[in-house]
Amino acid sequence: MSYVVLVVGEGLLTDSVIRELSDQYKIIHQTNVELNLAGNIHLALVLQDGWEPAMHVKAEKVFREANIPWLRSFVSFGEGMVGPIVYPDTIGCSQCADHRRLMAGRERKEMWEVRMHLQENSGIESDVTATQLGIRHMAYLICAEVEKIARDDNNRHGQERVALINLTSLNTSWHTFLPNSSCEFCNQLPNDTPTEARIALQPSPKISPDNYRTISMDHLSKVLVKDYYDQKMGFLNNKMIDLVPPFADVSVNLPLFIGEEGVAGRTNSYAMSESTAILEGLERYCGIEPRGKRTVIYDSYNNLKEQALDPVELGVHSKKHYEQFGYPFKPFDYNKPIHWVWGYSFSQERPILVPELLAYYSLGCGEGFVYETSNGCALGGSLEETIFYGIMEVIERDSFLLTWYANMQLPRLDPYSANDEELHLMIDRARAVAGYDIHLFNATMEHGIPSIWALAKNRKQKGLNIICAAGAHVDPVKAVKSAVHELAGMMLTLDKKFEDNRDEYERMFQDSTLVKQMDDHGMLFGLPQTEERLKFLLEENRPLRTFTEEFKRHNKSFDLKDDLQDILQALRQVDLDVIVVNQTSPEIKRNGLHCVKVIIPGMLPMTFGHHLTRVTGLDRVLKVPMELGYTTKPLSREQLNPYPHPFP
Repeated sequence: MSYVVLVVGEGLLTDSVIRELSDQYKIIHQTNVELNLAGNIHLALVLQDGWEPAMHVKAEKVFREANIPWLRSFVSFGEGMVGPIVYPDTIGCSQCADHRRLMAGRERKEMWEVRMHLQENSGIESDVTATQLGIRHMAYLICAEVEKIARDDNNRHGQERVALINLTSLNTSWHTFLPNSSCEFCNQLPNDTPTEARIALQPSPKISPDNYRTISMDHLSKVLVKDYYDQKMGFLNNKMIDLVPPFADVSVNLPLFIGEEGVAGRTNSYAMSESTAILEGLERYCGIEPRGKRTVIYDSYNNLKEQALDPVELGVHSKKHYEQFGYPFKPFDYNKPIHWVWGYSFSQERPILVPELLAYYSLGCGEGFVYETSNGCALGGSLEETIFYGIMEVIERDSFLLTWYANMQLPRLDPYSANDEELHLMIDRARAVAGYDIHLFNATMEHGIPSIWALAKNRKQKGLNIICAAGAHVDPVKAVKSAVHELAGMMLTLDKKFEDNRDEYERMFQDSTLVKQMDDHGMLFGLPQTEERLKFLLEENRPLRTFTEEFKRHNKSFDLKDDLQDILQALRQVDLDVIVVNQTSPEIKRNGLHCVKVIIPGMLPMTFGHHLTRVTGLDRVLKVPMELGYTTKPLSREQLNPYPHPFP
C-alpha cells in the first residue's frame, strides 16, 4: 500500500513540497482542512507562505478527530517554522509550540495580541520574506521530516520538536519544547479531588545520610537544560552569570505575561548554581497558578466549613489597613464564594479545602483578602523531599519574623565551632572578597527545629551597611550555609543601586509607609542609621555560643521519610498542623520532580511592603517569646516591633 500524504495549503511552499514528494508518495492536495478527509491518509501537511493561526487551530480539531498525524510549516515575520509533528493520541501540539515560542519572545504580549488578531481575521497569506530560496530550504526540511516519519512511523519522529529558520541568512536551529499543561487541545487536566489530595508518606531513600535530597544534581543536570532552558522555545529563556558576589551566582529568566521573573541559584560552583536556578524557576512556574489539576470548587466558607481551612488562621491584614482608601485587599467574607483547592492536613489526617489564592501565590485579584508570596513552595525529587523543604522554608521565615516582631535577643553563635571547613571558608571569603563580617544567631523556636538568623555587617565605607537572611534545617550547619549564600547574593551587587537611590531610602527610614516593594526592605537596612533597629541582636555583651551547646544532636537517617516524620511529630507536639497542596505540573512530573505548597496555620507568613504585614489572627507571635524565656509575660500587639522587617 502506498504512503498517502495530504497536503493542505497553496502558494510557493505547497507547490515546492508537492513537487518534491510526488515521485515517492501518493499526494492528495486540498486548499483548507475543512474539505472531505475520506480515504486512508497516513500523514497531513499544513503549509503556508505566511501565518494563518486559525488554520492551525482547525487542523488540531479536524486531524485529532480523524486520528491523522500532521506536520505544519509556515512563515511569520521573517522566520520560518517546520513542526511540530502532531500525533492525535499524545500531548504536545502546534498550539503548545506557539505558546512556548510566544512566551519565550521578548515582546510576548504584543505578539500574543497579533496572533489573536490574525486568528480572528484572515491571517497573513504570504510573508514578504518568503523568498524562493528560503521556501526551497524549508521544503527540503519538510521532505526530510516526511521521509523519516514514513520510514518508521512507530518511533513518533519529530514530536515536541520544531525547526526555526532565519529566512535572511537561512540559519536553521532545532528546538524541543514542552507540552503546555493548560493547552485546550491536547492536555486536558484532571479535576481537583480530595482523593488525589491524600498523602501517604512513602520510603524516600536519601543520596547519603548527610544529603537530604533524593535525586543527585549530577543526574538532574542532564535533563534540566535540555528540557527546560531554551532561548527560543523554553519556558526558561535567558541566563546570566553574576561574577560580582563572593560565591557562584547564576540567574535564569522565567517569562510571564506580566513581565520577567528572575530566579537565582547560589552555591559554591557555577554549574551547581545554574542547575539550582533552573529548579527554582520550575518551582516558581508551578506555584504561580494551577497547572496540574483543574479547580472545580467555588463556594463560600460558611457552606464548606466542615471541610475547609479558616483563612484567618493564616494571618490577615489589620483592620486599619483594610480601611485605608485604595487598599488592594478586602477583609475575608465568610459568605462570599471563592475558589478552593484540596490540600492534605497531616494532623487531621484528611483532605482539607484551602483558598486557591493561598495555594497559588500570584492569584488574588477579585477574590483577594491577603497578600500571599511563595512562602512554603518547594520542589524536589520525591513528594517527601518536597514537603521536607517546604516546611523548612515556612519555619525559616516564621522564625525570622517572630524574632523581629518580638525583638528577641537570640543567642550569638560562633561559626568556627561548627567544625565544618567549607563553612569556615565561606565566612572567610565573605570577609576577604566582599568586606562583610557575618554574624550568626540561633533563631530556633518552640518546635526545636534549628533556625538561623544570619547578618552581614559591612566593614567598608560604601555599600549596604547590613544584610539579613535566614535558614532552617534539621542540620543547623546546612541552615547556616543556606543563609550565608543568600547574604552573599546581595553583597556588592546592590551597592550602586543603594548609592543611586540613597535619598529614597532616607525617606523610607523616616516614613515606613513608603516601604512598598520587596527590595525596599533590604535596601532600607543599607542605611547606617537603621542599624539602631537591630541593636537587640548586635549587642556584643552576650558570649558566643557553640553549635554543640545550642543544638541537639540529630539522628541521621538513610530515608528522608524518617526525617520528615520526626519534623511532623515535633510540630504536632506544639499544636502546629502541616497542610500540603500538591502543585506538581506535568512539565516537571515527566522528570520525576514534585512541587508543593506547605501551609502551617499559626506561623507568620513572609510579606513585602510594610502595609501588607500579616500578623492579625496570629497569637503565636505574642506567646512564643514568653515560652522561650525572652519575655516574662505574653506580649501585647502594641509591643510588637513597628518597623519594616529586614528580610530582603
